[in-house]
Order: sequence, then C-alpha cells, then structure tokens
Amino acid sequence: MASKTHVLLPGSKRGKDPLATRVGAVDPQEKVVVTIGLAGPKLPSADEFVGQTLTPEQFSERFGASQADADKVKKSLKRYGLKVEAVTLETRSMRVSGTAKAMEAAFKPEMSIMRSARDGEYRGRQGAIQVPADLKGIVTGVFGLDQRRMAQRKASAAKAASQAALSPLGPADLEQRYNFPPGGGAGQSIAIAEFGGGYFVDDVAAYCAKFQRAEPNVQAVSVGAPAYTLQQVMALPPSQRRDVLGDSVEVMMDVEIIAGLCPQATISVYFASFDQQGWVELLNQIIVAKPVALSCSWGLAEDDPSWSSNAIAAINDRLNAVRLLGITTCVSSGDDGSGDQVDDGKAHIDFPSSSPNSLGVGGTMLTKSGSKVSEVTWWQSPGQRAGGGGASGGGVSVVFPRPAWQTVRVTSINKGSIDGRVAPDIAALSGPPYYDLIFLGKDAPNGGTSASAPLWAALIARINAQLPAAKQQRFLTPLLYQNGGSGGQSVGKASTRDITVGNNTSSPDPGKGYKAGPGFDAVTGWGVPDGVKLLNSLASI
Repeated sequence: MASKTHVLLPGSKRGKDPLATRVGAVDPQEKVVVTIGLAGPKLPSADEFVGQTLTPEQFSERFGASQADADKVKKSLKRYGLKVEAVTLETRSMRVSGTAKAMEAAFKPEMSIMRSARDGEYRGRQGAIQVPADLKGIVTGVFGLDQRRMAQRKASAAKAASQAALSPLGPADLEQRYNFPPGGGAGQSIAIAEFGGGYFVDDVAAYCAKFQRAEPNVQAVSVGAPAYTLQQVMALPPSQRRDVLGDSVEVMMDVEIIAGLCPQATISVYFASFDQQGWVELLNQIIVAKPVALSCSWGLAEDDPSWSSNAIAAINDRLNAVRLLGITTCVSSGDDGSGDQVDDGKAHIDFPSSSPNSLGVGGTMLTKSGSKVSEVTWWQSPGQRAGGGGASGGGVSVVFPRPAWQTVRVTSINKGSIDGRVAPDIAALSGPPYYDLIFLGKDAPNGGTSASAPLWAALIARINAQLPAAKQQRFLTPLLYQNGGSGGQSVGKASTRDITVGNNTSSPDPGKGYKAGPGFDAVTGWGVPDGVKLLNSLASI
C-alpha cells in the first residue's frame, strides 16, 4: 500500500515463483545493483518508421530520456543512501547501487532469500514495489531486486543424431540448402545474446579448421555476468560447473553457426544475468553497439506469471529502439510447440519472439524417403522438451496486437483471444539431421530453434554486405510482408521456400497447436530462406 512518501509503481507486480520457497531474510548490508527505467517521449508504434533507420543521434534526440529527469532521480535516491553508477539517456536507463536496507527504504520491495531446485538460492520478491512520490511518472521500472530466472535455454535436441538417415549439416551444406549469397560477412557486426555459459576459443578454432573457414574476430562481453573461459568453468564447484557447461552448449552452437557462415564478420557475445534486469541491460548494450543483427536463442512464455508487465514493456521498448536503429533481432520461437512449457490447456507463444519488434524464427527438419529429401516442420515425439522431443514454437500473441503490416490471416486457437502478433515470421533447420558442431573438442551435433536463429542472423549479415548503401541496415521483419518480390508477391513469399507439412502441437498438454500449410502459417511463417532471392527482393524495395 502506498504512503505519503511513496506511490505504487504501475506494472511492477510479480507473482510468486512456483518453483521456489522462502528460506530467510536478505542481509541488510548486501550490495544490490538495480537498473532504473526512465520515462521519455512516446516511442513509435510497430507500424511507424517501417523501412526507415535512425542514426543513434537521431534516436537519442527524439526518444531519449531528459537530463533533468535523470538529475531528479539522482537527487531523490541520494536521500535513501543510493548511488547512481551510470546514466545513459539514449537507453533511458540508470544503474543505481546501495545496500539492501537502502533499497528497501527507497522501493519497499520486501525482498527475501528464495531457493529452488532449478536455480538454487537467489534474492526475490513478489507483489508490487513503490517509488518515492516525487518520482511518479519519471521512473518506469526498477529491475534487479528479484533475481529469478526469466530466460530459458532451448533444448539440446540432437540426442538421436547418430541414428539419423542424413548427416549433420556444416556451413557449406547450409549455404547450399538456403542459397546464401556470396561472401563471408566482411565489414558486418553480429551480436549474440547469452544468459549463462561461457565462450571456448579452442572449440571455435577446431570448428573453423574442420570446415576450412577462417576464424572470425569473436569478442566475449560481460554485461553484469561472467563471460567464462573454459579454464574458469573447470575451476568452478562441480554442481555449478555442470550448469555452466550445459549453458555453454548453447553459447558455442550460436557462435559456431555464425562463425562458419560469416567468418569475416565481427561477432560479439554478450553475457547477461538471466533475470529481468539481464534482458534490459543486454539490450541497452545492443542499442549502443548497433550491430546489423542480434541472435537470441532464449525466451519464456509471454504470459508466464513471473514476468512483471513493466519488464515486458521495458524489454519491448528496447527492442523497439533496436529496430529503429536498423538492427534485426532474430529470436528463436521455442522448442516446445504451442504449449511453450505452460500446461494449462491453452496455446502459448514465446517472448521476445512474440514482439513485433523482433524476427521470430521457427524450426524445420529434413526427412528422407528413398533418395528424396524433404524439409518439413520440426516435430519430434512427444513434441515438447520436457518429454525428450521437440517442436517449433509459434502462435498468436495475447500481449501484442497484430501490427498493420502483418497482413496475414491466422486466428488464435485460444477461444476469445485477440488478433495478436503472429510468430514465427520465418524458419530454418532445427531438427534432424541437426548442425555439425564441436563442443569440448568433440563432434557434438545439435539443433533446436536455438540454431535457426543464429543462421538467420548470419544470413542477414551476408545480405547486408551485398546491398547498396541506401538499402543496408534496415529492420527486416515488416519488409517481409511488403509487396516487392518477383511477380508482385510479398517479399516473404517470393524469397522463401514454403513449408507446408507438419504442425507444432505439444503433447500431452495442451494437446493442440497450429498446422503448417500453403502460404504463411504460425508454425514456420513464410518458410525457409532463399538467400539470393531475399537479397534481390530487398534491393528492389
């Protein structure tokens, strides 16, 4: 309940973590660092600035926070013993530090130490928080008080790779299958979002040597979380080492796929904490760095009750800033079909692939009958990760309305749902025969939509390098729905190979899903890429 000195912060309410129990109080002297969101001019809707790219200076001038607001927050929080560590008006963010006791006085979050089998002990809270009354309408979010996991690593999907009828695909196979334009991504910068794990230099070297590719310039960047080397991982306690190695499988898959397809690009791997604050801070870094594409193979159901609504808004606002700067965020649609690990009898869609400011990437697999190889929707029994299979995520958002540019006819299978944003937009290989990769020096085929997202990021970089200067650095997603392809078709239809077979039904719950079919669908979007055709289409609009 608000008081004379404080007001409730809209959208800050968080539900109880169903996997955790309270085990004690937070040490009052524990140092806590939070990220504070600042208000600013209203950001454009998803239907504005389509095909246009702002410079960082233009974005900051039009949509950045004001120095006066930042100064007011600093002055107010100083009364509670909190210190402003950094202010970035462009990202409308401040980093603030202080003791847990000071954070309680300033924001009244009622923090506790929580424990879950999945995440161990962490600092958490539930309910709404408050802000000093003089900051009403200026502070839009306070992230970092609760450290629960809000980023799921996708499935390790290749346990049956050795029995596959086809061999795992290397870079040349992928280039041929998806008709990549020539080049190696020279002059391009590609970012990768990670929420755990480490980066192992020797594995990338071995991968590039195996496929006779030059080693790219790879930079590991810490964003409030360790960017572990293999030596550092092996020095961790056994249980922590196991978890970090598990997450590192994801990291190395992302890096190797992009390294093989864009050996001449600069690749930056950003390591952030897996809580709400980590998402916000990582995207803040991307806004400043301005790569051509960001690959993200992590997510969580958009309507998971652990999200606070102002965190969803904060992440989406930063994705909006990212797309206004011409950066395409390629986000995996999930590996658990239409259920997305929520067993409530309804279909769900993964965030941030459900954001209209991202490029949602679904999954396919290859099947062989005699000498014929076909590409179909990725679905392996029982259709969800918890049961050991996997399936392309996708569906209709209940959070984000359908943008006007997404002129497709897909109806939600949830009764009474809105006509929300539909994802994925496109797809690529996720399932058998998987990607030919190396982990800890050994062959380690893997896949999932975690793999199709970096493939698309690499393709976007290859295409961007070939486009005329005036057509470079544009947010791709809405362009796919514009007419401009051959024969007057939409770019998406003219520049992809349609996947018409399969579905993303999860099993056993909710036991329903979406079907692939001719044209756009909520399983594989427009289909898988024809890179040269996509290059030509984008050059024409």
